[in-house]
Amino acid sequence: MFNNLAVTGQSIYLSFSGITARLEPLVLLGLRLLAARVFWKSGLAKVETVEVLGFRLPTPEIQNGTYFLFGNLYFPNMPEWFTDLAAIGATIGELSLSLLLAFGFIARFGALGLLVMTAVIQIFVFPAEWWAVHAWWAAALAVVLVRGPGFISIDQFIGLNQKN
Repeated sequence: MFNNLAVTGQSIYLSFSGITARLEPLVLLGLRLLAARVFWKSGLAKVETVEVLGFRLPTPEIQNGTYFLFGNLYFPNMPEWFTDLAAIGATIGELSLSLLLAFGFIARFGALGLLVMTAVIQIFVFPAEWWAVHAWWAAALAVVLVRGPGFISIDQFIGLNQKN
């Protein structure tokens, strides 16, 4: 009797696993959009924006406040040329890598870049705080890095989404 119960339980669990496996494309899309949104909004906060058809889009003009934060708050002991380059690089990275991630185009590269940015933010910008938030970003990005962007992605459409 116990053996029959165990076999039935195993059968139910395996059926459940098969059903949940079909959700993987949606879960990966959700993780990509979750992480991309965080970095996209951060990038938009660093630049001047314009509204087009109800969407806030970036312009090439970085706000003066962005340079101020990088030079005085994030990296106060570094030379100005370094903090200016860091501000420009972070802005370009947040905006471009989040788009790659959101659309699933060379998504593993986008996830890796944003994972490196997350590490830099945690280690150099906010070392004593924010770990609880950064851990969630890192977890979402690590899943996309390891599993790929999933079926709902440009990578899938053009043949770059290889299963491990």
